Amino acid sequence: MRGMIRAGSLGLVMLALVTSSAQAAVIDWQAEFARCRALRENIAPLLQAGEGISAVGRSNRSVRRCIWIQRIAVRKKIPGAEVW
Repeated sequence: MRGMIRAGSLGLVMLALVTSSAQAAVIDWQAEFARCRALRENIAPLLQAGEGISAVGRSNRSVRRCIWIQRIAVRKKIPGAEVW
């Protein structure tokens, strides 16, 4: 009987984890596009001045996320997606 209770509680825990991770994977595409556009506008002058992305500093991680978001959005044909 104890084994069944443990298996049942383990199943409930796994179900809760799967459900929470599925909800966390929802992306607000329009908010991400707006954030990436703002980031692009901020770093464009630095890149045009000859600075590399690594010189931009704190934006390096943000740039990689924006490139990833845009690539996924183009693949899924989300309206408003741009190729970087």
